[in-house]
Amino acid sequence: MFFVPISRYVVFYLVIGLGHVAFIHTAWPTQNSAAVQLLGLFGDAQNISTPSTFSVHSRAMFKTAIILAQQYDLKINGEYIQWQAAQTGGDRITALDNVCQTVSNYNTAGIIGPAFSRECPTIAAFAEKTGIPVISYSATNPDLSDRTSYPAFYRTVASDNGAAITITKLFTRYNWTSAIIVYQNDAFGSSGAIAISAALSASAVAIRQTIIFDVITRSIRGDLKTLLSSSSTRIIILWADPSNTPLILHNAIDNDVLGPQYLWILSSSISFDTFNQTSHQKLIGILTVEPVTGSVISAPFNETLLNAACNVWQTYEPETFPGVSKIDYYGLFAFDATWSLIQSLQKVCSSYSSNLSTCPSMIGSSYCFDRRFSSTKSLFDALNNLEFLGVSGPVKFNANTTDRINGTYYIAQNSQLLTDCLKFIPVLKYGDARVWQQYTDTSIVTWPGNLAVPPSDRGVLEGVVLRIAIMESVPFTIVTYTVDEFGQNITKFTGYVPDLIDLLQKQMKFVPKLVLVPATRSYAEIIQDVMNNVYDMMIGDVTITADRQEIVSFSSSIFDNSLRIIMRQTTADPIDLLLFMKPFSRNLWLALLGTNIYAGLLVCLLEKQENDALQHRSFVSLIAMGLWYAFGVIVGYGVDFHVRTAAGRLLTVGLYIVSIVFVATYTANLASYLTISNSQDPVSSIDDIKNGKLSFNRIGIRVGTTAEDYYLREISGGNRNFFTLKSLNDLFTDLVNNNIDAAFIDSGVGEYATSNIYCNLTLIGTDFNKYSYGIVMQKQWMYIQDIDVCILSFGETGELDALREKWFATKICSTVDDSNTAMGIESLIGLFVTFGTISIISLLVFVWKKRNFIQEYLLELVTRKRNATGRNAKRQSRYSQ
Repeated sequence: MFFVPISRYVVFYLVIGLGHVAFIHTAWPTQNSAAVQLLGLFGDAQNISTPSTFSVHSRAMFKTAIILAQQYDLKINGEYIQWQAAQTGGDRITALDNVCQTVSNYNTAGIIGPAFSRECPTIAAFAEKTGIPVISYSATNPDLSDRTSYPAFYRTVASDNGAAITITKLFTRYNWTSAIIVYQNDAFGSSGAIAISAALSASAVAIRQTIIFDVITRSIRGDLKTLLSSSSTRIIILWADPSNTPLILHNAIDNDVLGPQYLWILSSSISFDTFNQTSHQKLIGILTVEPVTGSVISAPFNETLLNAACNVWQTYEPETFPGVSKIDYYGLFAFDATWSLIQSLQKVCSSYSSNLSTCPSMIGSSYCFDRRFSSTKSLFDALNNLEFLGVSGPVKFNANTTDRINGTYYIAQNSQLLTDCLKFIPVLKYGDARVWQQYTDTSIVTWPGNLAVPPSDRGVLEGVVLRIAIMESVPFTIVTYTVDEFGQNITKFTGYVPDLIDLLQKQMKFVPKLVLVPATRSYAEIIQDVMNNVYDMMIGDVTITADRQEIVSFSSSIFDNSLRIIMRQTTADPIDLLLFMKPFSRNLWLALLGTNIYAGLLVCLLEKQENDALQHRSFVSLIAMGLWYAFGVIVGYGVDFHVRTAAGRLLTVGLYIVSIVFVATYTANLASYLTISNSQDPVSSIDDIKNGKLSFNRIGIRVGTTAEDYYLREISGGNRNFFTLKSLNDLFTDLVNNNIDAAFIDSGVGEYATSNIYCNLTLIGTDFNKYSYGIVMQKQWMYIQDIDVCILSFGETGELDALREKWFATKICSTVDDSNTAMGIESLIGLFVTFGTISIISLLVFVWKKRNFIQEYLLELVTRKRNATGRNAKRQSRYSQ
């Protein structure tokens, strides 16, 4: 029977006993080891040379609360409550070691702490097993709020869920819509990042990236500069404890990702003693969001109790007392955590006043895992129903959550440079109204770069030098070369794109560095250059396509466009005087002529005896009248006499039938022929190209363009059977030199070129394959959203339309109606020549008929002239005499 206890003590000694509780030896009163003990767990490691304010103040206020209880004569089982204090260094095993030793050796009624979230699950699990309540003063992990998982756990500090809500409202206050979260990969950092990310996402704030600080290697995973500079946001939330935060900020300074381009929001304020003065300008403007006590924001708190505690601290450890207003907030939370346990113990014991021996105490063997705390239920009930005004504000718990349900407040502090001293100044407060308010009426936030205006959450281009690739493409980019007065060559860029760059530069205040790309490089190659960071962006007639968007990003549309077919203007055919006779063949015309002669002779034969109009005429006149009658009936004109015989009428019916078919057929064929002859272009639309009306090797396509993509996709099925063009200049040259018959061209460029430069070229048919031009940028480039917003604003204000009007509305070439629907005089000039010839013959016939009359008239004129001349001569001789 003795082997079990002995073996248990051996295990206890080997596993636990080799450790020791780090008791703090100061001027504090000596404690009675037999009395009820409260164990305080604090954040610094054992024997640390420079203890943190956070740990020193929390430990001092813990002891102060117990001594103050003694001064108030609060006893358990007739004895004052005593303390044990241990430093864990944030290590959960060290914390468990200290707890186990204390519980094994002392009548431990509760645990104040631990300081860090990563320690709490282990200590809370142990406390649940032994029935000892644990109240943390600084562990903020939201997971610890679950009462079911942690029935023995409480805390007087607010959960990170509350901090996440306040950060969300801070973003709302300043209209920030995106952020990056940097967090340390422990329970505090990870859970805080999750809570903040969820709260911001619920408020439509985009989390662009999460970056991990490894607490083991104490370094950022990855390159901080690359991670931050590649993101579009400039707001960084840093969720790390005060010991790791300076390391991360030093890294940020070294990589130039602090102020003035970035705004950092920290989970707690820090000392700037480890930073040299040369870096102070970059540290200006940092914000913190941290839980505070009621006194900080003028909310209710127990000032009497706080003053009494400060008197105790000053009495026993004056060298660490900072003054009432400078006590670390977590020290005040530690006091209220201790005071909560003291009051709960006092309440439980007062209910057993008739038998004080039943007050809570440890029972069981001395092995810590076998120890139990008596009256557990009564103590937890007392805690759940506890409500008092503490030094940090109102304190109240309940059975549904481990968090205090009131008295949670926050402030936002701002790093400001005051008389060469960089320090955090409270600027905003968050209290019972649940909104951020100015800390005081005179509180002013100093933003990164010493600015008074809140920064945008997006990257700002002001002052940034941008390498902008442009390519000569009239009128988008027109390149001219001149020589100045000093003999220096000057390259000047004009056109739609340079004007657009000027608009962007004036709006966004970046510094443009224009790079003219050689014409030998294709658009696809330049896009690859942008992807590979050779250029920051490319601006030109670059089409937005799905394939390109897989490797780069595009801005909103800067120009809506489509494809057109461009060809040489067709040379007019020589004038054909007999064009109007083309609808019928020669044989058909001869057949009609023969029909007319035959019918005319037949009319003479059938009507000569019966028709008065044909009687008493010479043979020639009779034949002419017959031919005239037949012609008039055939063409539908009519004649000046009517047939009298039945045979003549029957013949006339036959001629009418011929007339109907002749006129209708001639009219239709003439219209068709004239239309075809008037449309002289070999193709009239993209469908003619698809149907092969032009030889494919006579169609010019620029490689690496949207035109090539369209041709391969819609026409050739991937077969590169076209005439390859390397540049826009090649397109025009090969068309003019008859090396190709047609080419695909962007409608904007084509309209300008055919209206202002190449007047012998023309656009054919309607446009096809509509698309848009956009600015080419790298994927995930930080300034994409700014560029987009600016482009959209230009569209809304009409500035893009004004640019289009300026560069595409001009026309130097004479206007030619390219619709080819109006018929020119050339088409029927032969008809008019024929009519003129007939009219001249008519005049000759008229003259011949009137030859005798004309001859007599002319003789009479000559006689009159001679008589007048004789009279004038006689009159002159008489005057001379």
